[in-house]
Amino acid sequence: MKKIIKVAFIATLVSSVFTVSAQEAEPEVSNDNHATSSFVKRQVAQNMSIGRAVKSIASNYPQETSSVVSTALDMYPDKYQEIIHAAISAQPMLTEDIVKIALEKEIASCTAIVKTAINAEPSYVDFVVTAAANSTPEELNEIVRVAVITEPDSADFIVQSLAQQHPNKIVDILTSAIDAVPLVGEYVVEALLAIFPNDAESVVSTAVRESGPQRDNVRRIIETAQNFGLDEDSIYKYAKEGGATDEEITAALKIVTEQ
Repeated sequence: MKKIIKVAFIATLVSSVFTVSAQEAEPEVSNDNHATSSFVKRQVAQNMSIGRAVKSIASNYPQETSSVVSTALDMYPDKYQEIIHAAISAQPMLTEDIVKIALEKEIASCTAIVKTAINAEPSYVDFVVTAAANSTPEELNEIVRVAVITEPDSADFIVQSLAQQHPNKIVDILTSAIDAVPLVGEYVVEALLAIFPNDAESVVSTAVRESGPQRDNVRRIIETAQNFGLDEDSIYKYAKEGGATDEEITAALKIVTEQ
């Protein structure tokens, strides 16, 4: 019963953003209650949008962030981007929880929620993708694709985080990342070799294969494999499995040797 009353209370506060005058007089928040109804209502009334209201409440009462986000999404599902962005901006440490709540509400596609959350706080991209992949594992490839396109500079963290959570999907994750942004090939290979050295064959051969049309990228992947410490015989074997020619492999290895 207390939980129902609490949710109804928050719903009333959030909805008042569109109905309460910012000039309405309110009593001060009491010293022994950090979230009195009058104080929270005043914070909402002083804002002009649901996003600003959510951000204000989350900033002042971080412990209420999840409840506020859940209620706001129920009341204004069409404003999900504004709500998610505001909540994550105010409490980035709660990014994973916010993404989970949004996904559970099914107020938008998984990829739309992922993109919104990453744009709100790019440095928490690993939390976003792992939460999304755990909630909707059937959309793993699309999650990788959208995340890498949205934040290509974090492709290595994206791939590494997801591979650790879904080790049986390394090839799929790597393929989706390189297909989305071919230039990230060498970085995701390095990231995967660091945590899955025993999977070097599948990592290198897949990366070379998926980078086929971009021969410069193939060269950089081979260089990355050698810099990581793979012996030349293994590199020849893995790269050839991916479609690289003897000439390409020899040239790439020569560059590394001369550096």
